[in-house]
Amino acid sequence: MAELRTAELSIAGRLPWSSNLTFLVVLESDDGQDGPPLNAVYKPASGEQSLWDFPDGLYRREVAAYALSEALGWGLVPPTVVRDDGPFGPGSLQLFVEADYEQHYFTLLEEGGHDDLLRTMCAFDVVANNADRKSGHVLQGACDRLWAIDHGLCFHRQTKLRTVIWDFVGEAVPDRVLADLKQLAANPPGELADLLSDEELEALAERTAWLLHSGVFPEPIGDRPYPWPMV
Repeated sequence: MAELRTAELSIAGRLPWSSNLTFLVVLESDDGQDGPPLNAVYKPASGEQSLWDFPDGLYRREVAAYALSEALGWGLVPPTVVRDDGPFGPGSLQLFVEADYEQHYFTLLEEGGHDDLLRTMCAFDVVANNADRKSGHVLQGACDRLWAIDHGLCFHRQTKLRTVIWDFVGEAVPDRVLADLKQLAANPPGELADLLSDEELEALAERTAWLLHSGVFPEPIGDRPYPWPMV
């Protein structure tokens, strides 16, 4: 989406309940487009809290998650780009998704009718090594489309999978998901090289190969398989 890369950014406010500084911004466009301006979520590097186990620059992982989702053809992550000219310096800019915020992973699972996409999301988190898949990081947008957000704690080279999506443990990964993973293994997206380290890229390839070989959704690993808070 070109506007994410080129539009002037105007801060509308700070988004609450975020561990790092996160802002809602308005994309100010001069192209005369009809309709209201688009909104986006801006996460500047300058607003990140340093972590002992992840290097600084978590915003790059947000962009890497979008690149991975697109490479797989799954469309799970809203369009996300790097903006070096943000109001508070370099950071990620993600299209804001209008959603029913009463809905999240647990309610959607209980409601039914979303299992195929939730299985795809589960596979995504395994491959991306998502260390923070809270229930509230699964959104239901327009036309009942599901979105996955908040991927700053992904792609660590060590296994750190912490997620609420453990409902498919031991099930076979759907054939269509495996087919997409085979394509990823054969043609990894080149833009990831600008966003992740060589060690992280190697670990991503290893996780992909492992899931392809196993063919089943894994069991929880370690003593902290769930994020906190869970929603």
